[in-house]
Formats: sequence, C-alpha cells, structure tokens
Amino acid sequence: MKNAIAIRHIAFENLGSLDVVLQEKGYAIEYLEAAPGFLDRINPLTPDLVIILGGPIGAYDEQDYPFLSDELDLLKQRLANNKPTLGICLGAQLMARALGAKVYPGNNGKEIGWSPIQITESGENSPLQYLAPEETAVLHWHGDTFDLPDGAVHLAASVAYQNQAFAWGKSALALQFHPEVTTSGLEHWFIGHACEIASTPNVTVGKLRLDTGKYSQKLETQAKLFWQAWLTQVENEEVLTEHSPVLV
Repeated sequence: MKNAIAIRHIAFENLGSLDVVLQEKGYAIEYLEAAPGFLDRINPLTPDLVIILGGPIGAYDEQDYPFLSDELDLLKQRLANNKPTLGICLGAQLMARALGAKVYPGNNGKEIGWSPIQITESGENSPLQYLAPEETAVLHWHGDTFDLPDGAVHLAASVAYQNQAFAWGKSALALQFHPEVTTSGLEHWFIGHACEIASTPNVTVGKLRLDTGKYSQKLETQAKLFWQAWLTQVENEEVLTEHSPVLV
C-alpha cells in the first residue's frame, strides 16, 4: 500500500476533502504533528507522498519555531529528487522558500474569504482546470505571499496576489489557497481563528459562514475532481521515473 504523510501545524487544518480521495487511491494516511524532533522518525525520501498543510505561523519564523528548518530540509531533499510533494498555504510558502524564493507579508493585507482564482494558460492544461473561476470559488486564508521560484511553472493568481499556485517538476504542487476545506470542517476554523477574524477588517464569522454556505459544496465537488486528476498525474509520472537514479 502507498503511504501519504501529512504534516499538520494546527489540528483543524487537516486534509479535508483530500482524505477521502487518498483513501480511494489506496494510500495509507499518517499525520505528523509539527513540533521539535517530529521528523526524526522518517526518511525524507521514503514516503510516496508528503503533504505540508497550513497554519498560522510564517514560513520565515524558524527563530521562534525551529522545526520549520526541519520541514525546509525535508522539502529541499524531496524537491531535488522529484518526489511527490504537495504544499497548501504555509506548505506552499515553505516550498517556495525551499526552492530559494522569498516569502514575506503581502502588501495587500490579509486575503481571507471566498473568491475565484484566475488560471494561467499552464494552469488550464493542468488539474487546476477543475478549479477555474467558471467552475468554483475557493477559500483564501493568508497574510503572507511569496515570489515565484526560478524554474517553477506559474499556475494561478488572484485579484489580490499574483502567486496562488505553482508546479515544480511533474510531481510537486504548491497551493496558496485552500481547495481541501469542507463545510463542516470550516466551523472549526471559525473557532480556532477567532482572534484573526476579529482583527481583520471586513472579515466576520457571519460573512464567512454565509459564503461557505454558498460556495463550499461546489468546491468539494470540484476539488474531488482536482485531487483525483493530480494524483493520477503524479502516479503516472512515478511509473515513468521509478527506475531513474536518485540524486544525492
């Protein structure tokens, strides 16, 4: 059985809709909770898939959260060896840093709430086509942004921030937004991020809940198609490269 390791920084920011699709694809799922020493028990190159999930800290905050350095080291090794890797929000920012790009507070303030993404031409020819603006809105929840790493393929933007998704090689994907969220799961977000919601202008629990009711079911439907397509793409690439030498 294939295995997927999900690195989680905060309990309620989990795999969401991706969980079911991974199980349908035959993956055994294991969560690793971010903390000092939590990566000591795995070889960075061994898991079939590594997913770095979101969280409320910055990708540049390793002085306060030293375990971020371990995540960056893991990502550098996996990306250098073309190992299937997915980063969502904080995970995407860590991927950008691991590839040498800058991560920093966004000039346009926090982007929290539901709105569509704009798909690039490369994105239209990728699994992201299932999340195109005519198909669904997505949830945004971030204050930081990142520069596009050299050699990465730009896949999506939003009105507020240019870099919303990029691909690296054929087996790594970074998503600044949250396609994994579910209607029921977001109720936990509204509690866990209560202080951030209260301190962000024009963002309220009531508005977030109202928009979740409007958009989340369609996102869950489209996200399932997106996850299925991306995992199939990754699996096909693995078949093609399984006998290729590993970089050291």
